[in-house]
Amino acid sequence: MEIEVAKRLQQTEEYYFSKKLREIDQMNQAGAKVINLGIGSPDLPPHPDVIKVLHEQASLTNTHGYQNYKGAPVLRQAIADWYSRYYHVSLNAETEILPLIGSKEGIVHIAMTYLQEGDEVLIPNPGYPAYTSAVKLTGATVVPYELSAANDWLVDFDELEKRDLSKVKMMWMNYPHMPTGASANIAFFENAVAFAKKHTILLVHDNPYSFILNDNPISLLAVEGALDVAIELNSLSKSSNMAGWRVGMLVANQKRISEILRFKSNMDSGMFLPVQFAAAKALSLDKSWYETLNKEYEARRLKVYEIMDILGCDYDTKQVGLFVWAKIPSNYNNCYDLADDVLYKAKVFITPGGIFGSAGEQYIRISLCGKIETLEAAIERLKANL
Repeated sequence: MEIEVAKRLQQTEEYYFSKKLREIDQMNQAGAKVINLGIGSPDLPPHPDVIKVLHEQASLTNTHGYQNYKGAPVLRQAIADWYSRYYHVSLNAETEILPLIGSKEGIVHIAMTYLQEGDEVLIPNPGYPAYTSAVKLTGATVVPYELSAANDWLVDFDELEKRDLSKVKMMWMNYPHMPTGASANIAFFENAVAFAKKHTILLVHDNPYSFILNDNPISLLAVEGALDVAIELNSLSKSSNMAGWRVGMLVANQKRISEILRFKSNMDSGMFLPVQFAAAKALSLDKSWYETLNKEYEARRLKVYEIMDILGCDYDTKQVGLFVWAKIPSNYNNCYDLADDVLYKAKVFITPGGIFGSAGEQYIRISLCGKIETLEAAIERLKANL
């Protein structure tokens, strides 16, 4: 019996990594032992005190029930304190913070709350594919804006001003940028907020990489008046090594928190309370946690540079975040040819930049989520097989 999928899914494909990991699993079952350098899933554990709090709270008898959709006060206050301490942003913990079961959840919640057929949404190219998928699920129209190395992968607002923006309701932005590792300064964020205000566009900033190999974490919300036009997503997945814990946050003004909660409360329940207490502990850690984490990532990045050199790729050493983004050599037609060459000949998986949009088709991305020994093993395989 043939049952047709809903219209909302007809333009939405299975996530690239979902399909590719299935292929890699089949290769491994045949004995390939593929080294996976493609996905940004931290392999390091959270701080021991975070795990201790989880254990203590989970051992209690009264922490296992349904939780408030808005999150526990202890977590909302920890988020507010974290934003104040590191981003110098003052937030009302009761009304301007919404904990999420991972920030990817928030991408869909925001899209479903505000978008419908007839709306247009500005999406970065290259950019995180989940932005495009979430917009398509709503029936709204994706309008890509291209980023380029020539402009340091920053939004060209002058170029956007030349467009017809009359139907644009929302704009997605992400700095430090994934996949390119580009960072932005406060002046750039001021321009972004001014652009959104001028054109009555809801600006959504996705900010999960600000602590990784970045000496100057910045929030878009540090700009005066940003809460009038902007929402920011953040996450503990990368900065606290808690990807599988699914702890994210949405920061916005009170009205938007209430609007998004109308959708979220119909989709899920509150986060497991011991996880919320543990997340609050993670957010309370001092700067030494991030310094220790980044020392390890700095060493790994040097090894990834070696891999890029073996592949003949060009890269910018100023990029930040959890990946290294590099332009492929001219002897390959596109990123997919290079990525497949590396996978099938050397049994090493790297990410083709084209999955992030057409502007990434001449680039590849390698994750720093692999131990030094793993990266060294990849280097030996590449030297021996390419």
